[in-house]
Amino acid sequence: MQPGLCIILWAFFYACCLACNHTGSAIIGADFKKVFNMTKEYDIELDGVSFGYTRQPVLSNVRLQVERGEFASIVGPNGGGKTTLLKLMLGLLQPDTGSVNVLGVSPEKARLRVGYMPQYSHLDPQFPVTVMDVVLMGRLRKGAMLMYSKKDREAAMACLEEVQLAELANNLYSELSGGQRQRVLIARALCCQPDLLLLDEPTSNVDPDMQQSLFDMLQKLNKRMTILLVSHDLGFVSQVVRSVICVSREVVVHPTSELDGTLIKEIYGGDCRLVRHDHRCSEEGHCHD
Repeated sequence: MQPGLCIILWAFFYACCLACNHTGSAIIGADFKKVFNMTKEYDIELDGVSFGYTRQPVLSNVRLQVERGEFASIVGPNGGGKTTLLKLMLGLLQPDTGSVNVLGVSPEKARLRVGYMPQYSHLDPQFPVTVMDVVLMGRLRKGAMLMYSKKDREAAMACLEEVQLAELANNLYSELSGGQRQRVLIARALCCQPDLLLLDEPTSNVDPDMQQSLFDMLQKLNKRMTILLVSHDLGFVSQVVRSVICVSREVVVHPTSELDGTLIKEIYGGDCRLVRHDHRCSEEGHCHD
């Protein structure tokens, strides 16, 4: 065996020993990753977060980490806390206990780097506003005047091109179909050039053909940003995301594959077919009883 190769193998063996305890059993996790410089970066971190409206608990002791570049979906029953979880990440709500970090800082400090599409847009569809006007709202800043620069308009047009609606920039928002309106709202969320994109029910009021187009667009966006979406469209979720975050007061994270009916019944309280997901809640794994 060549001397150089022997040195490499010895160094590898020595590093493995450093990652073991005194009994010789390997420590899986942070200590091992430090040895090999395998530390992960997280865009979202919730540690021991609990929240309730008045005295009614909605989320309890939530511990969640979303890796940079992840594409994940939040699923769960109505009233389970999905939208509340997003609002905590945005800093629109404050946790009763625990801490929330987004892009390495507090949610309030991260807002200018986060694009958000709410579940229900408060835009009156009959209000005489153009598609460009709606997208430009994504360039607004706290305390800023309602005046947009040339750079703002160029950024808005670029976002409309990305969602394939540039030719409708001067059309009235009220003239669009449901699927087109969803695309405009996604363009508005993209207009701040975010590192993190949060979408609440992006497939609502969208026909199957438009869903596929939306899927393709989100796949491309995920190459440059972390995406987290809330969806009841389980078929859509199975095609798009890599991880599923199940929320029903508590939070459990799973990678996406075919779900079995038993677990889905636990989550939703009824029979439905979805995608199977193997547990990935911690380094040691997670199982449902």
